[in-house]
Amino acid sequence: MLFRSYFDDKLAQYSYLVGCQRTGEAILIDPPRNVEPILADAKKEGLHVSTATETHIHADFVSGARQLGEKHGVTLYLSDEGDNDWKYQYTDNLDVQPLTDGDEFKIGNIKFEVMHTPGHTPESISFVLTDLGGGADKPMGIFTGDFVFVGDIGRPDLLEKAAGAEGTAQSGAKDMFKSLQRFKELPDHMMVWPGHGAGSACGKSLGAVPQSTVGYEKLFNWALNENDEQKFIDELLKDQPEAPKYFAQMKKVNKLGPAIVENPSAEWFEHAEDVVEFSKQDGNILIDTRISKEAEKGLVPGSINIPFGKMLPNWAGWLVDYDENIALIVEKDQAEEAMKILRSIHLDNVVKLAEPSLIESVATETYRTVDTEAFAKLKDQTDYQVIDVRNDSEWNSGRVEGTEHKMLGHLRSEGKELNKNKPVLIHCQSGARSSIAASVMLALGFDDVTHLSGGFNAWSNNRPKEVVTN
Repeated sequence: MLFRSYFDDKLAQYSYLVGCQRTGEAILIDPPRNVEPILADAKKEGLHVSTATETHIHADFVSGARQLGEKHGVTLYLSDEGDNDWKYQYTDNLDVQPLTDGDEFKIGNIKFEVMHTPGHTPESISFVLTDLGGGADKPMGIFTGDFVFVGDIGRPDLLEKAAGAEGTAQSGAKDMFKSLQRFKELPDHMMVWPGHGAGSACGKSLGAVPQSTVGYEKLFNWALNENDEQKFIDELLKDQPEAPKYFAQMKKVNKLGPAIVENPSAEWFEHAEDVVEFSKQDGNILIDTRISKEAEKGLVPGSINIPFGKMLPNWAGWLVDYDENIALIVEKDQAEEAMKILRSIHLDNVVKLAEPSLIESVATETYRTVDTEAFAKLKDQTDYQVIDVRNDSEWNSGRVEGTEHKMLGHLRSEGKELNKNKPVLIHCQSGARSSIAASVMLALGFDDVTHLSGGFNAWSNNRPKEVVTN
């Protein structure tokens, strides 16, 4: 048996390639949209990806399942659990095998048993793997998707918070408790291969270790050590992070079927003035992917600075509307990767590109970066609006006295409520998010914007007496 895991560090998402080397068949589990590199890897190992499956309808990234079925003729094994609201709706012309609890299928000499493990979502399933070709008569491990993570479990509130399905958080938490009782019955030796690692918003405190065992999770995962159902539900639903805005779109996209894409391409701007004109037009958004230290020296009016890398998919997903045309200010050698990153959350409308050198003459908007002492002096002036753009749990655990809370993901809409005639002071936890926030405020038409270097961490270290706690 060949086993490979693939980790997208920008989305904290795992995909798995499992192949039977005797027959040359392979399966992809929870495939990403950009699946071509994995197919090439399989081919290099003498394997043909004949099958793909996924643990549930994902809310945090675009699944590559439809792409594999449409473009590569791959057979799709998809959950047929859950109610009619969460059934796959793109399967009519594809080779699809519906799966329910207790089903079995084989890829060569590797057996997969299906466990219905609702809680995170109603249709969620897990796959128990047994390597028959290796002579095993007991399972090696379980692919848990967003059911059991290393040190945590999947959150059950996303359908309610992101997709608007009222009451599903409570019912999902109850389902999760029942599913975990089944998980506890599995042999301790079994490996646990989760769908996400640290950094994912699909749980509260996911571990950074890529895999675990059933026995280890029984010992150290809080959720497997709480036997009182109500206490479990209360703890599971408490302090869950904000559900990123784009999650609702992803759930819909993956249910209805993502668009089939080829290699990304877009036209490059030839004149700096055209970049400015693009940014002015309704329905367009200009994303500047430079590092914040470069962007703060000069931004094109109307642009939002989201640095290339891990921050790009998350904050683009929060701040960009899906019907907007996107232009990127990006280095040429990063352009294709940047478009793939955005396409991983179905932001497909990248129509224009500009090299940073092109915009030098028109990057006229700036914001200031100050230390805690300068921030404190400005804050004491009565005409300043002081904005905290951290998430709810950070705000509730402690905040700068006299601040107003507007989480960064909502700032593009909620920032319009502020007075444009007054200067704005912004901070986050460390300074990274407030740099993005500063560019958002400039794009909204605020002239005087300042952000705090080091954020709340620096403030609480240097001025702890001015921290308010609940």
